[in-house]
Amino acid sequence: MADNRPIIIKRIAHHAGHSGGAWKVAYADFVTAMMALFIVLWLLNSSKQIREAVGGYFKDPTGTSKKVGSGETGAGDNFTLTKDNMDKLKDELQKTVRQMTSFDKFKNQIEMTVTSEGLRIELLETDKGIFFPSGVADPTDSAKDLLVKLAQELGKLPNKVSIEGHTDSKPFARNRNYGNWELSSDRAHAARRLMQENGLGPQQVTQVRGFADQHLRKPKDPEDPANRRISVIVEYRRKDAELAEGPAKTLVESPPAPQPANVKDEPHK
Repeated sequence: MADNRPIIIKRIAHHAGHSGGAWKVAYADFVTAMMALFIVLWLLNSSKQIREAVGGYFKDPTGTSKKVGSGETGAGDNFTLTKDNMDKLKDELQKTVRQMTSFDKFKNQIEMTVTSEGLRIELLETDKGIFFPSGVADPTDSAKDLLVKLAQELGKLPNKVSIEGHTDSKPFARNRNYGNWELSSDRAHAARRLMQENGLGPQQVTQVRGFADQHLRKPKDPEDPANRRISVIVEYRRKDAELAEGPAKTLVESPPAPQPANVKDEPHK
């Protein structure tokens, strides 16, 4: 019997090959670019403090840069100014001060020294009264400019600051109840107020000390104008200060820290 079943021909169509995962790569690039754009827009609308913190990280991811962050909290906690890198702060502050337009007026009257306490910044007076007129507690314009600049830089650090006032041995004869003790204290407080109004944190200043003429810079010449000075000390962090050993690393001999005078912040009569 003949086989009458029809012959069926099966044709298989060959479609184009699968597109693969190329689109995923393109999409990932697009998402990354959008994220970068939003980060840039956020930074442009952020505060200067945040921009400096982010910029400091990219400049120095290890966290040793002075401008990795600022303040007692936040990114500033990643940076600690210690006895090992205090010289870096000294160099940075010196560069900043040199850029001031009035630098030539006081370039020989500001001195920075690394000591056992921290970084000591001293504003040394002249016979013309470049920072404070003789017998006056109010700072000059040059002193204000310099103190403001220092406050703006030191306010970015987590370290505490103390401020000292010193006078020469010339007797203060204008007022029987007002002498070098009061004058040195008032000058230190004037510096403190100005710096806290222009960068230093409200809790950053730990001490304000007035020493009158008890710690002369030039003891052989007690009436030398250089004995009249304001000292700003950037202190080591407490843990580092406890571990500090050996002699102070200093360029100029600094007197030992004495007991502070009574420095109540009261207007003198």
